[in-house]
Formats: sequence, C-alpha cells, structure tokens
Amino acid sequence: MNTLTEQTPAQLQARLQELENIYADYKSRQLSLDMSRGKPGADQLDLTVDLLTCVNEQEGFRAANGFETRNYGLVDGIPEVKALFADILGVTPDQVIVGGNSSLNMMFDYIASAYAKGVGGCTPWCKLDTVKFLCPAPGYDRHFAVTNHFGVDMIAVPMTAAGPDMDMVEELVQDPAVKGMWCVPMYSNPDGITYSDDTVRRLAKMQTAATDFRVMWDNAYCMHHLSDDQDVLLNVYDAAKEAGTQDRFVMFTSTSKISFPGAGVAAMAASPANIAEVKARMTVQTIGYDKINMLRHARFFKDIEGVKAHMRLHAAILRPKFAVVLEALAAHKLQEKGVATWHNPKGGYFVSVNVMAGCAKETVRLLKEAGVVMTGAGATYPYGNDPADSNIRIAPTFPALDELKTAMELFCVCAELAAVRKLLA
Repeated sequence: MNTLTEQTPAQLQARLQELENIYADYKSRQLSLDMSRGKPGADQLDLTVDLLTCVNEQEGFRAANGFETRNYGLVDGIPEVKALFADILGVTPDQVIVGGNSSLNMMFDYIASAYAKGVGGCTPWCKLDTVKFLCPAPGYDRHFAVTNHFGVDMIAVPMTAAGPDMDMVEELVQDPAVKGMWCVPMYSNPDGITYSDDTVRRLAKMQTAATDFRVMWDNAYCMHHLSDDQDVLLNVYDAAKEAGTQDRFVMFTSTSKISFPGAGVAAMAASPANIAEVKARMTVQTIGYDKINMLRHARFFKDIEGVKAHMRLHAAILRPKFAVVLEALAAHKLQEKGVATWHNPKGGYFVSVNVMAGCAKETVRLLKEAGVVMTGAGATYPYGNDPADSNIRIAPTFPALDELKTAMELFCVCAELAAVRKLLA
C-alpha cells in the first residue's frame, strides 16, 4: 500500500471526497461522546461498591492499633493503610504518609511548600530568580498545570521507548536552576511506557547541580496491568539508596482508579528526612485526613494481594476497550498510509497516537464537530505546546464498548481526513 504522501493529487482528491462523505454521515448522527479524561466506567466503579458498607457499628471503627478513626489524630494515616501503600511502593511503612482522595493534591502541596519554604533546608524557590522543571513529553497535563501555576519554567524532554531521554536529562540537570522533574514511571501517561532499569538507575545516579533537586515520582498506574503479560519497574528507592540519593525521589500513588476516583485514598512515600519535613508542615496544615475512608479501604482490600485480585477484575473490563482502540487503528491501516503511529501499552489508562505532523488539532476539531470530545491537542506537552502538532491522547475507559467502537471509527476517519486535507492544501 502506498502512503498518502506517495499518492498523486488526483488520488488524494478522490480519497478526500470519500472521507468527506463518510464524515458527513457521522455528523448527521448527532453523536455526544466524551473521551476527554481517563475516568473509570460505571462497571468498574461497581466493583468496589461493597467498600461503602464494610465500616459499620457492628465491625467497629478502630484501626489495627486500636485508634478510634472517628476522632482527631494520626496525621500520617492509619497503620494498616500505611503498610498497604508501603507494599505497593516498595518502601517501609514509616516512609509513607496517607492523604485524602487526591495524589495530585499531595503533589501540589509538595511543590507549594518547596516554593514557599524550600526543601532540604535550601532557599525557597520563590526567592530565586529562575526555577526550572523537567517535563517528559508527551506527559500528564495536570502535572504541567501545577508547575505552571507557580511560574516555574518548564522544559520538555522527549520520551523514548525506555523513558525520558536521559542524555538530555543528565545535561540539563547541570543547571542549578533546574529543581526537579515530573515522572510517571510505569505505563506513562499517555504513552504507556515503563521506564527501563537503566533509566531508573541513571535518574538515581546522575549528578545534579541543585542539591534540592526533586523527582516527583507519580506511580499512578503501578497496579494497572491489562493482562498477566506485565511490565516490571525497578524499585527506585532501592536504586536511590544504593546511589546515596534517597532524598531525591518523592513517590506518589492513589486508589483513584482502583476504588473510587472521587473517594479513594492517596499516599506519598519518601526518605525519612523528606517524610519528617512533610509531616512537620502537615501538623500546621491539617488535623488529619479521612481515617474512616482509610479504614474502609483497609477492610475491603485487606492487603496487596487483595488489590492485585481486584485489579484483575478491572483488567477484564478494560482489555476489550483497549482492543477496540488498537483494532480500529490497525483495521484502517493508518500506519501503512502514513497517517498515524501509536503505542501498544501493557497497562495504564491511555493509548497515545501520533498523527501526521500538523494534524492533531484539526483531527480533534473534526471529532468535536461530529460530537466526540477528546483531550485537547497539545495538552500532553508543557504550556499545551506540541511542537509537531501530532500527539493525541485516547482515553478508552469511560465509554461503553459500542460507543467506543463508534468513536474510534470516527477517529480514524478524522485523522485521515485531516492528513489528506493537509497534503492537498
């Protein structure tokens, strides 16, 4: 099959007319589908409904250490949930702080504290002329929104099949103004890439000019495998201890896409020195997070094996949805036509598609005009600026299967239509 760029103007014009007719038919259906965020579907939320009744008067309200969860106290969380997150993140329970429902909130607080008070005894970032942050891209738009909120200069670092371009990272961190880096190390958002062992070790070993350099290690999808064929992520804290850089990494995760996004439990983990610093701030900030909700999660999941068993139920729901996306892209031969390339993730929540350069915004616009809302083109880059105007994040989890099939058929039509129009312009 010839790629679109190899076709004659007459062939392209004929294909354009075919695509315009197909697109007009979709528009006439008055679709209303939302694929803009990676939200669990209702069938996934139903898996956890018993969590709402497992804390009651009959079972009591006390944590494993006898603490009354209905009362004030335990600013860093109840022991059984600290132990659960310790197993998930590969640290010891004393290195864990359990928060509310949002790990993003905990990340925001950490950046805000670094900005206002400094970390590791260093100068507060607000008193510096320039603060820079490394942003592997494509990446998570909400991460970039946090650093942008504080006026931090964000530097895009290209993603590779092994994680961020480490040659570039190691060069950039020689600048003392570079104070940190965002990372989604397992099944990255949106590419679904898991950092290689070499990448993890290089992040731990590299020399940084800034002594208060922090890696925001958002391990959001560490339990979100799609099958038994799973990626494995090297334990970053072990690598950091070996390199003597254990204060460098601040780890985060949550049950947002395990239990309820609106009522899950988040956690952070770090070195003893970092944990002590954060707990000192928290004693001023809060009396404690929702310990009854922590107790619900402890009783429902019990331990990490319970979480793994639960996530296999999620995977059974999500596998067919990811298959719909990948099968549609392949069936429309978008790669053979030179229209798009994509990743085949083993886990996470997204499929990352790179359409023909200069066509992402137009593809998303065509989809919206026909009734399918996607994540905005460019959102996966700092400042919303995708220099190639190529990346589109597909979030297949929320729609029902039949809706997803329709949306993906339309996606493929729009991606090719945008490409043909560009070549004929």
